Amino acid sequence: MQVGLIGVGKMGGGIAINLIKSGHRLVVHDIQKSQLTAVTQAGGIVVNSPKEVAESSDVVLTSLPGPENVKAVCGGKKGLLASLKPGQVYFDLSTNSPTLTRKLHSAFQEAGVHFLDAPVSGGPFGAASGKLAIWVGGQEAIFNQYKTLLLDIGDEVSYVGDIGAGSIAKLVHNCSGFIMYVALAETFSLGIKAGLEPDILWETVRKGLNGRRPMFDSLARNFLPSNYDEVDFALKLATKDCRLATELAKEHNVPMKLANQAYDELQLGMQRGWGERDARAFMLLQLERAGIEPPSVSKYRIDDVLGDLKNQKVNM
Repeated sequence: MQVGLIGVGKMGGGIAINLIKSGHRLVVHDIQKSQLTAVTQAGGIVVNSPKEVAESSDVVLTSLPGPENVKAVCGGKKGLLASLKPGQVYFDLSTNSPTLTRKLHSAFQEAGVHFLDAPVSGGPFGAASGKLAIWVGGQEAIFNQYKTLLLDIGDEVSYVGDIGAGSIAKLVHNCSGFIMYVALAETFSLGIKAGLEPDILWETVRKGLNGRRPMFDSLARNFLPSNYDEVDFALKLATKDCRLATELAKEHNVPMKLANQAYDELQLGMQRGWGERDARAFMLLQLERAGIEPPSVSKYRIDDVLGDLKNQKVNM
């Protein structure tokens, strides 16, 4: 297949090499010429504009830093919107705005071009090794037609839904991680200032429940089926533990914005009379604020995603 790729930086560079290794003829463009060396050495063909990429390719991919870069590549007389022909296919691998993605989809649709958002996750190492998750939103038939191409650059390729769905999934994934890192900065600074060596603290907490299970797997037990009455750890006990942690933080003069916010949420759950329910019942408060009903995902669907829960080493 003749593939065009715009953007060969930390992510796009690894993606480009894997496309070439998979036997595709690759045409590339990047405004930073220094990033093109490794790709040209591997056999990539460099052109000078998005227009030339479009004219030389069956399918076009973009791997760019953000929305403004995608808009720049798509717009103008030599941009993709003016250059791609009816029937051509364009996957945006960038982490983009769902709103912009939908606007671009409408514009490309009017031009007869198939546009899909397909953000990737795995970092530069994943891009180089082919260990990328790719979440695709758009026309499912086009996704199925080009899935083998996407599998040449990623090992976990999923159709998520309509246009913009891939971008939504990516933003939820990344924002969850950043919030978790802010939380870990708080709690580890507490542990270190309270007297533990950083390596001992890290080694120790990895062996606890939260250290042994993947972060998102914990949603399977309570949040997804909206079942907070099969109690693993009671809300009243969680409230007590969080209170003790925030008291320790005050004792050692460690600011804990997220911990205090979590404690407030737990206390609100207690005020609702949920003390004997599972600790994660407080998650219902945010759903209520967002104006959405609690999810009701069946056990069969959860088992399908996770595999046989009986074989899980850690209780979800």
